[in-house]
Amino acid sequence: MRIAIALILAAGPAFAQAPTTFSLPAGCTAYVTVQNQSCEVEHHFTCTSDAAGMKRRVSLDERGLTYVGQIDDEAQWIASFHVMAGINETLAPDPVDPASMTELLASNLDTWDFRTLSAEVGETRYVGQDSLTGRQVTIDGVTLEETAYEITAFDASGSEIWSSRGNEYVSRDWRMFLSGTSTITTPAETFSRDSTPVEFIFPGDPGFLSARPKHGCGLAISSADILKENANDHL
Repeated sequence: MRIAIALILAAGPAFAQAPTTFSLPAGCTAYVTVQNQSCEVEHHFTCTSDAAGMKRRVSLDERGLTYVGQIDDEAQWIASFHVMAGINETLAPDPVDPASMTELLASNLDTWDFRTLSAEVGETRYVGQDSLTGRQVTIDGVTLEETAYEITAFDASGSEIWSSRGNEYVSRDWRMFLSGTSTITTPAETFSRDSTPVEFIFPGDPGFLSARPKHGCGLAISSADILKENANDHL
């Protein structure tokens, strides 16, 4: 949480001045910047204060910082902060069926059933699965494996909040998921989004740690975009 607060404090006044580069807190080192199709740029990084295997991500769109998240080496959601909605979530102890990158890569399928806790929205239960489709893709020189996923979120009373299904990508080297195409269903509407990576930018390359998204921008921000930040930050 201290990292998330530091990022918010650092980004807040800076975005009023429209910076071109995003600044990470002291002790953190980014290893890749990803420009996505959905007018979103994300930075993946590690911090010396974290346990081994922990990775962090920030996402920015045309408005500025939208998401701060942390995963472990199994790609479990450890902590998430949805900036625009002001919602923090942390992984609850003792998941019924923990998410496991190891299981996915070994057997091509991983099911999961876990809860998150939030002071703002209470307890949320996430149930779903990831599977490898057997298709490899190379995007901007980076080889990824395609996944198919489905996820349903329930509130503390067991009522469905939203569900999503689609295709993402997984990196064996980075042991993390990258966004793809998704269809999200709520009680009020169904909508789709394409957040497929377009560019991978590494330290020393032009555009590394850019604060500005490049692809698919210029569209109006809708309620679907706000929900997307909460419903499909599938790390």
